[in-house]
Amino acid sequence: MHKLMLVAASALLAANFALAQAPAAADKKAPSEKQLRQQERMKACNDEAADRKGDERKKFMSACLKNKQAGQQDKMKTCNKEAGDKKLKGDERKKFMSECLKTDKPAEAAKPAEAAKPAPAAPAKK
Repeated sequence: MHKLMLVAASALLAANFALAQAPAAADKKAPSEKQLRQQERMKACNDEAADRKGDERKKFMSACLKNKQAGQQDKMKTCNKEAGDKKLKGDERKKFMSECLKTDKPAEAAKPAEAAKPAPAAPAKK
């Protein structure tokens, strides 16, 4: 009888803890843009590391994530150099840097006027 009461009390206690945890999950806020990008990087590296295990997988994941960060740093360096070459300052520089970093290739932001120009017409044949 004593064991039965102990089991019943344990079950009630466990149920109480489970109910107490439920509201905390509902209060979670949505992930930020930065967190979403990090999750995408992790997914991409994880997909590439599918056939690796143990220490080899850890090394690969570390290198993969560092390479993604290095790519962003390279883009920052390139955009910064282009802004310096154009001698941009203040708001013009901020706007240029923002656009440059948003694009996949820094060269695209460096020449927005050329992208807007129509292609030259082909010469007419006789």
